[in-house]
Amino acid sequence: MSATDTGAKTAADTKTRVLRNVYGSSEAEAFLIIAIITILVTRLYLVITGFPQIGNGTLHIAHALWGGASMMVALLVGWLFLGTAARTTAIVLGGIGFGLFLDEIGKFVTQSNDYFYGPSAEIMYVMVVTLLVINRCVRDFRQPNADECLANAAHIASEGIIHGLTDRRRQDAQKLLRRALDLTGNKAPELATKADAIGVLINTARGRTDWLYALEKRAARLIPGVFKKNFWVPLVGWLLVISSLIGVVGGIIQLAVGGISIDTDSTQLEVDRMSVSGVILFISAILTVAVALPAMIARHRGHTLRALRALRLAALIYTTLNALVDFAVDRFGALTGVAIGLFAMAIFSYHISNEQTVHTPEAHD
Repeated sequence: MSATDTGAKTAADTKTRVLRNVYGSSEAEAFLIIAIITILVTRLYLVITGFPQIGNGTLHIAHALWGGASMMVALLVGWLFLGTAARTTAIVLGGIGFGLFLDEIGKFVTQSNDYFYGPSAEIMYVMVVTLLVINRCVRDFRQPNADECLANAAHIASEGIIHGLTDRRRQDAQKLLRRALDLTGNKAPELATKADAIGVLINTARGRTDWLYALEKRAARLIPGVFKKNFWVPLVGWLLVISSLIGVVGGIIQLAVGGISIDTDSTQLEVDRMSVSGVILFISAILTVAVALPAMIARHRGHTLRALRALRLAALIYTTLNALVDFAVDRFGALTGVAIGLFAMAIFSYHISNEQTVHTPEAHD
């Protein structure tokens, strides 16, 4: 083989790859959650205080400007500093800034700069859901490859050199190294050498208190015991199935005989023609039944973990699509329905966590 061929092969083998951060998905979700909380707090504050304005007769400093400043500071913190604390600060400041910016979306999409523009809530909702879907697609598109595992383990090790590592962070890094070696086997001896060097840094890093995990544990203990009972799963699951079946039947009736009105002395029946909102609700009901009903049957047959995951997916579909219609009709009044959907997902997530803790064969699926 000539030197030219060798050089070409080396260049091909070292082509640039896009590497994902294994914590990036959860951090992106935290960013969006903080943004949503910021919107709700801002709206509540403005209602309570009578919508005050910062400025004078000529100037009006909108809170979207504060949001832009907050996002700018978040970017600077992320660029200038290393470590978990800097990254967390950037997430919090970025989330607050994005929430303040998004809260004034009505001013940016109307010629009259209307802060109270009706569809603003729906625009916010669609944007947040779109970002969540993109985030999930990036995370779930494929499992981390060997290079990503090695790079993330090295990043964790670099943090541990100065700041130390929590037990969870150390275990995550060790799992990443093992996965990188499992994926390559004996085909990449240089990777094994790098993994050994990174492993030394991880194992020798000093310990650090995991205050966030302690806070999570403390918050979990505040949840009333009644919400941890097993009866919630069949109750919420069958309510999900029944309400979706009603939606399917109603949608079929609308499609079959939509647009009729019967009003007699003994009977009053009115069925509207299916609108765009009705189509969305009909699709939501069909998808929810298609996922939730088999899941409840599977749970009855003993496939608990698989059924819980399917039920959580069904609750997510039901909440997401129904909320799209609710935000268009009720504006921020749709938050009640979203809260109920989040409660259902929280119930399923809690019991999924419990099932995964128990070492059953199904827990390894």
